[in-house]
Amino acid sequence: MSTHAQKRSLFDPGLLRPAVRDAFVKLDPRHQVRNPVMFVTEVGSAFTTLLGVHALVTGAGEASPAFILSVSAWLWATVLFANLAEAIAEGRGKAQADSLRKARRDILAKKLAVPRRDAARTEVPAPDLRRGDSVLVEAGDLVPADGEVVEGVASVDESAITGESAPVIRESGGDRSAVTGGTRVLSDWLIVRITANPGEAFLDRMISLVEGAKRQKTPNEIALDILLASMTIVFLLATATLLPFSVYAADVAGHGRPVTVTVLIALLVCLIPTTIGGLLSAIGISGMDRLIRANVIAMSGRAVEAAGDVDVLLLDKTGTITLGNRLATAFVPAPGVDERALADAAQLASLADETPEGRSIVVLAKEKHGIRERDVHALGARFVAFSAHTRMSGVDLDGRTLRKGAVDAIESWVHERGGALAPEVKAAVETIARGGGTPLVVADGGRALGVIHLKDILKGGIRERFAELRRMGIETVMITGDNPLTAAAIAAEAGVDDFLAQATPEAKLRLIRERQAGGHLVAMTGDGTNDAPALAQADVAVAMNTGTQAAREAGNMVDLDSNPTKLIEIVEIGKQLLMTRGSLTTFSIANDVAKYFAILPAAFAATYPVLKSLDVMRLTSPQSAILSAVIFNAVIIVLLIPLALRGVAYRPVGAAALLRRNLLVYGLGGLVAPFAGIKLVDLLLATLGLV
Repeated sequence: MSTHAQKRSLFDPGLLRPAVRDAFVKLDPRHQVRNPVMFVTEVGSAFTTLLGVHALVTGAGEASPAFILSVSAWLWATVLFANLAEAIAEGRGKAQADSLRKARRDILAKKLAVPRRDAARTEVPAPDLRRGDSVLVEAGDLVPADGEVVEGVASVDESAITGESAPVIRESGGDRSAVTGGTRVLSDWLIVRITANPGEAFLDRMISLVEGAKRQKTPNEIALDILLASMTIVFLLATATLLPFSVYAADVAGHGRPVTVTVLIALLVCLIPTTIGGLLSAIGISGMDRLIRANVIAMSGRAVEAAGDVDVLLLDKTGTITLGNRLATAFVPAPGVDERALADAAQLASLADETPEGRSIVVLAKEKHGIRERDVHALGARFVAFSAHTRMSGVDLDGRTLRKGAVDAIESWVHERGGALAPEVKAAVETIARGGGTPLVVADGGRALGVIHLKDILKGGIRERFAELRRMGIETVMITGDNPLTAAAIAAEAGVDDFLAQATPEAKLRLIRERQAGGHLVAMTGDGTNDAPALAQADVAVAMNTGTQAAREAGNMVDLDSNPTKLIEIVEIGKQLLMTRGSLTTFSIANDVAKYFAILPAAFAATYPVLKSLDVMRLTSPQSAILSAVIFNAVIIVLLIPLALRGVAYRPVGAAALLRRNLLVYGLGGLVAPFAGIKLVDLLLATLGLV
């Protein structure tokens, strides 16, 4: 079952029932002490409960038992609602973890004595496998553990992990050699070298991360916790001094009656930032949850947070900015060469080329000139495969030596046979390169016949996405192995801010370090072993699940869909997490300011009746004001749970515009909401005759 399937309602009964139970379990002081704001609230709840019971039993309490116990009940509700927010967030993760556990089976592995298909094999339980063991996985078998393909090629069903029903190809020696335990081989066979001991597998790490069992607080969360704890201590000290002050005012100065402990505790809870304190943990957990529902596994909350602060994105051209396959679009013949003759030679040289580029050349020759494929094997043709060393391929047929390949490689080939590239051919090569295309030269022995124009096709809407990133203040850098002319043309067409051409692992690493030295946070994607150094250096490193084990271990995130453009979505999720935390913190602090006007006049009305003039809401009575503020303080947490779990809606705007919007919506909203909410509760209590 895919993580995609876990998009359940926030208040799904299947999640809500265990969440309510967990909310009571989390009342354990050992859990609450990790959240200073809610721990103080719980201590206040317990103390007022004792005061209420004392008043009920002795009849000599500081106020009526009904009032004290009502305040106590709503203080307990404040703690429970905060626990509920955290429990719902954790419950969604646990539901996803349960679905992932279904991918784990009791598997018997075919362990090989040596990594060869004909080697002696023994069947062993998958948990008995250790790092370095070799296993044979044949059609219909489940991959017993995480590993790297060392021999073979096969079609693999990864739907249990990624949710994608289409099978994928896994093969040795490339950037698609990693396999995950629990996936199924559909055809052919693979020899897999195990790369993880029991308990260290990718699926095990996913389950623990999804459950939040190993979730550590991020630096921003720790800093905010310190701020909230400091505010709590300040208000605790301030409130504690009010009791002797009011006693002195009442007994010595003759100003009415002293304030009660119940009222002071209610005042303290309303003054400290309980709203953000109660929702902070849920915000962090739900941020990880949103990333998981996007089929991305973050190895730490720090990586998610860093994604929100990223201001430089490095993206591969192929598969990210372009569709990934260059297609032949035109034949440009040399002087004295007929275009049909060039197309014929290009098709012959491409018949054994199974790459998308090679197939597109065959198709183009057929479409433009009606040239059909021939049975060249019957003619005794000898094909020359492409190699990274020669950088060309071709065919020897009927005394002809046809070659197609990179410009410099074909130029050297032609020169060795006494020929040279005509100026018109060189001009065509430069024109194609300047236009963002890739030129391939076709030669027959020592004579260049012309140029094939291969064109990269940009992904739909990619230019608009880069424009959005620019509005967010994020610089985009395209990484490609193309020559600088081609890279510049594609960069201009796609709308990226900068590019790195003829990129090597060393060049990528150097670029990241230069940007980081300038104070930037850098994100990048990668799938190959040669990407591992750069992934290890980047602040946010998204490894493709289809990539090599080295790349997955170097990254701090893994994209199960292996979609390089997911990096843009990850940045948006990270920014949404930071925005949600900032917005609700702003709301919480502004919220507290408004509550002062409700509870302070009521708390000291008996001591200083002149403070009644500050009761701008004209509440029914001091007791009603205090109880209304406490009820609103608890209920607002419940009302904000959906926002904390879903996140504040993200818009790609600049930091200044975002700050203005944040202050207007959540700052002003935090000031206004308590006035309306407390007054509404007061009217309801008065109507029901409860105060």
